[in-house]
Parts: sequence; structure tokens; C-alpha cells
Amino acid sequence: MLKKSLFIITLFLLVSNINAEGEKYGKEISLKDKTAVSSILTSPEKFNGKTVLIEGKILNVCQSMGCWIEIAGENEGEKIMVKVEDGVIVFPKDAKGKTALVEGIVAEVQPSTDEHHAEKDHQHDGDDPCNPKTKTYRINGLGAVIK
Repeated sequence: MLKKSLFIITLFLLVSNINAEGEKYGKEISLKDKTAVSSILTSPEKFNGKTVLIEGKILNVCQSMGCWIEIAGENEGEKIMVKVEDGVIVFPKDAKGKTALVEGIVAEVQPSTDEHHAEKDHQHDGDDPCNPKTKTYRINGLGAVIK
């Protein structure tokens, strides 16, 4: 009876721990050490092409396809976009305000000259986060956990 009770308690704790981790999207997160968003934004060239792990509050989510989220940095006004391959990962449209742990590759994004793409694939008011007007950096997401 004692062994059965311990097994049930252990199983309950394992299930509780899985739920406490959050919803997983894409590949399993393999990195352990987090990189501060502010470090990436301060020296983006240093991180370009490197795989990083970031954590932060979700400021915005693509309401069209769930193909990107914006993550807040540690300092006021800082944010970085996490873009994923369309259809491979779909972020929930109600994730705004939740915390995300994201692993991905830092990438330089050049301004898009294809205005048709923005009008056809994404209905945005003002700037299209997927097609910035100036050179910027984002994270091409490989895997995420949203808590």
C-alpha cells in the first residue's frame, strides 16, 4: 500500500511539474544559459548567426498567422521579435502578457522592398513587423515554452 501511495504521489508531482513548465512549441529547448535581450540589442553583430535562449514577457503576437511574437527586454522600451516558419510553429493569439522562453538563431533582417508581400500575407496597421523599414535583428525561433 505504501509503495502504491508513493507511486501515485510521484506521478502527481511529475504531471504537476510538466504543467508548470508551460505549453511547448517547436523543438525541445536544449540551451541552459539565457542571454539577456538587452545584450543582443546592444551588440547584435556579436550574436548574429548564434543560437540563444531568451526569456521575457510577450508584448505582441501575430494575429493573422501566429508566426511571430515580440518579447520584452529587461530595460524600458526594449523588445525583440521572434519569427517562426509559417505553419511549423503557431503561437496562440492570446499569449500576449504571458512569459516565453525561446530558443532561436539571431538574424539580421534587411528592409523589404516587396510591399506586395506585406499587403497580401499580413494585414497590419502601420509597420509590418515581418518587413521592417530599417535594418534590424530578430530571433528565428526554433522552440519555445509559453507559461
